[in-house]
Amino acid sequence: MNARETAWRVFAGELNSSSLEIKSEEEKSPSYLVTPLGAKLNRILIAGVLLDKENTGTEEEPMWRGRIQDVSGNFFINVGRFQPNAAASMADIEAPSYVAVVGKVRTYTADDGRVFVTVRPETVTNIDERTRNLWVLEAAQSTWDRLVRMKDALRVQNAGRQDLVNKGFSQEDADGIISALEHYGIPESSKYLKLVQNSLRMLLPDRNIDLGLPEDIADAPDEIVLGEDTGKGKEFLLSLLEAMDMGELGVSMDVILKKAAENGMSPEEVEEASDALMDDGLAYEPKVGFLKAI
Repeated sequence: MNARETAWRVFAGELNSSSLEIKSEEEKSPSYLVTPLGAKLNRILIAGVLLDKENTGTEEEPMWRGRIQDVSGNFFINVGRFQPNAAASMADIEAPSYVAVVGKVRTYTADDGRVFVTVRPETVTNIDERTRNLWVLEAAQSTWDRLVRMKDALRVQNAGRQDLVNKGFSQEDADGIISALEHYGIPESSKYLKLVQNSLRMLLPDRNIDLGLPEDIADAPDEIVLGEDTGKGKEFLLSLLEAMDMGELGVSMDVILKKAAENGMSPEEVEEASDALMDDGLAYEPKVGFLKAI
């Protein structure tokens, strides 16, 4: 039995730029859609605003179409009669609303050669804004990781799959990157850095986030550097608490310190910002070692 494929986090902008489909010759083996950054997609997890939906079937056998918007564009979903749970969810969910979808990627090639990408949902779930924001954060990190791996791969002269594996790449990453380079060529880094930049600007509107947007991927930065925060990091920390809230306890300080460090904040700055949020009545400590937004 084949193991269930990983559900990738990918923005609509990267998904809709993809046109390379790899179909297995083995029966019941999965097919993949390779993105310009080298992700080999079979299943994906997407989130955003369900803008509209339409039942193109009947009440007895509904077939739903929907359009979901993220920070970079639109996902298009098709729910058929073989996905009864997803179809039932689509019937109940009102548009517009935040949704998360786990599903398989499907492609359609038009007569003029254009490739259209859709998602065939396995599950469709109503979510809140915080959960959507957490997905945006995960998708931004995933996109960034693919950019870095692509940049590292391009440093290996005339690399083949085994050359990348010998350099420490996984077989899956090596397959995806080489397939992407052979089909699309070297990706335009500014396009995908802009996806990351726009997503971070949405989550952290008070931070000066500028990734430089170089045209050549070789000139892309190795890490994300954010500008100086306002209010000694209060806005950043509050946005982080809201995006990563996990329930009654909020967010653990270990997670806060890790994420803050990744964004250039020292432990002292985190402590100062958390004290300021509590002083302002915007956050509290439900338990020692945890912080939660009010």
